[in-house]
Amino acid sequence: MIKATPYDFPYDGNLVPETTALVIIDLQEDFLSTTGYFARMGYDPSPLRAILPIVSKLVEASRVAGIQVVHTRQGYRSDLADMTPYEKWRRKRAGLEGSDVLLRSSPGFQIVPEIDVRPEDIIVDKTCNSAFTYTDFEHVLRAQGITHLLFSGCTTDVCVHTTLREACDRNFQCLTISDACASGDQYAHEAALHMVTVENGVFGALTHSEAVIEGLASLKRTAA
Repeated sequence: MIKATPYDFPYDGNLVPETTALVIIDLQEDFLSTTGYFARMGYDPSPLRAILPIVSKLVEASRVAGIQVVHTRQGYRSDLADMTPYEKWRRKRAGLEGSDVLLRSSPGFQIVPEIDVRPEDIIVDKTCNSAFTYTDFEHVLRAQGITHLLFSGCTTDVCVHTTLREACDRNFQCLTISDACASGDQYAHEAALHMVTVENGVFGALTHSEAVIEGLASLKRTAA
C-alpha cells in the first residue's frame, strides 16, 4: 500500500500494477513555457516547471512497476470548429484571438521535453478541464482494466481537480500526489489539495511522491 491521508491507498490494500495508471495532466508548453497561454494570462509558470523532476521520477517508478502512464493535453482544433461561442468570447477577452495559443496545431500544445513520452504511453487530447468530457478517456481506462488512478500535473485547482472529481464519481480509486501537482495560484493549490481529504477522503486520498515511489518499489519487490 501507499501511505496517504486520510487512509492508505488503496483502501482495500490491493494495489495491482495492471489495474493502475499514473495520470499526468496537461504538462504542455502552453502552460509551462514563458511565452505560452499560462504566462500570457499573467501567471508565473515557475511553480509548474518545478514539479517536472518529481513527475519524471514518478514516470520512471511507474514503468519499473509495470504501471500504465497516461498523459492529457488540452487544446482546440486549428479551425476552432470545436470551440463554442462562449469559449471564443473568453479567448477574445483574454487577448488571444488570432493567436495559436491552446490550438492542437501549435508548438504550445506539445508536452514539454522534460517529460519522457514513449509510444506505449496513452495520450488523451481534450478541450475541457476534465479529461472525461468529450473524450474516450473513460473508455480507454475501462478497456485496459484500469481502476486505480494516481494524479499529477497542472493545474491542481482546475484540470487536475476537475478530472479527479469526475473520476471519483465514476468509481475509480484515486490518489492525488501533492508535490507532483502545481498551480499558478498557491492559495488555490493548497485549497484543492485540502479538499481531497475532507469528509474522510471524499475525493480519494492525498500523498507525497516519496510515498508513491516507495510503495511502487515495494510492489516491484513483492512481484519479484
